[in-house]
Amino acid sequence: MLVLGIESSCDETGVALYDTERGLLGHAVHTQVAMHEEYGGVVPELASRDHIRRLVPLLRGVLAQAGVEKTAIDAIAYTAGPGLAGALLVGASFAAALAKALGVPALPVHHLEGHLLSPLLSRAAPVFPFVALLVSGGHTQLMCVAAVGAYELLGESLDDAAGEAFDKTAKLLGLGYPGGPALAALAARGGTGGFRLPRPMLNSGDFAFSFSGLKTAVLTAVRERTLTEIEKAALAWEFQEAVTDVLAAKSFAALTYCGLKQLVVAGGVGANRRLRERLDQLAAGKGLRVFYPELELCTDNGAMIAFCGAQRLLAGAHAVGSGAFAIRPRWPLHELSGA
Repeated sequence: MLVLGIESSCDETGVALYDTERGLLGHAVHTQVAMHEEYGGVVPELASRDHIRRLVPLLRGVLAQAGVEKTAIDAIAYTAGPGLAGALLVGASFAAALAKALGVPALPVHHLEGHLLSPLLSRAAPVFPFVALLVSGGHTQLMCVAAVGAYELLGESLDDAAGEAFDKTAKLLGLGYPGGPALAALAARGGTGGFRLPRPMLNSGDFAFSFSGLKTAVLTAVRERTLTEIEKAALAWEFQEAVTDVLAAKSFAALTYCGLKQLVVAGGVGANRRLRERLDQLAAGKGLRVFYPELELCTDNGAMIAFCGAQRLLAGAHAVGSGAFAIRPRWPLHELSGA
């Protein structure tokens, strides 16, 4: 079964082809970072318009990359939510129209489920069951994953997600957009000394997260005096360590709670080098394993949507074939049931 995946939830346009027998045949992503940089963040209307411009060229490129004709497509999976309403509408309407024209079914896919399952595309892939840490600009969640569609929410952020806190802290330090990678690069030049930030909810006894107070602590440090470049690097390092400490501690506590030995880390922040180092170090000492998607699949992409859609279809999910479609800008992952 050949599944086309369409991703357009925010500021990346992703298209991919996944074959249930041959694997990922091709994928391409266009990022809008350069366009949104001058505004310091994503402008929803501009994002939607750019998705419109990119989808057809990306589709043609992926078909050529895979060496197949569009008539070979058996189903189309598209991101239905969560995300920016206008951006979701572009991808969903494109997918529904193409599915209608080709006479194939279209399947709405949950964006976070795509991230959650993306490590299964890697050469070293986990097997069910496992604990998943979904960590991105909009979400920080711990899930116990028994199978495709069987997700138990253990805990999530009560305010800012980890990625959001990275971006806001980067702005406080005068760094460019996108803030997360810029802050991580600055932190790599820093080290201990001069700053000690809180580890919010580290010892709360549950799996909830809160990073708003950590961001406020950085704001207080910035307002106290004009920081030198060395001090900014030290503060960035301490911020990254604080986030990493909390994410790591809660993730391994979740593994103990669920009685499992595999941790899956997915989402944009999952590409953070320091987080990966820390998790791998702790796992090695506990006889546990941590799995990540390939770096190119950490950000939003069509490959994870095509793969997720294929797994849903194999599990018996119902796809729509009438050209109708719907989106859900707000869509909690734990509301998903089995196929």
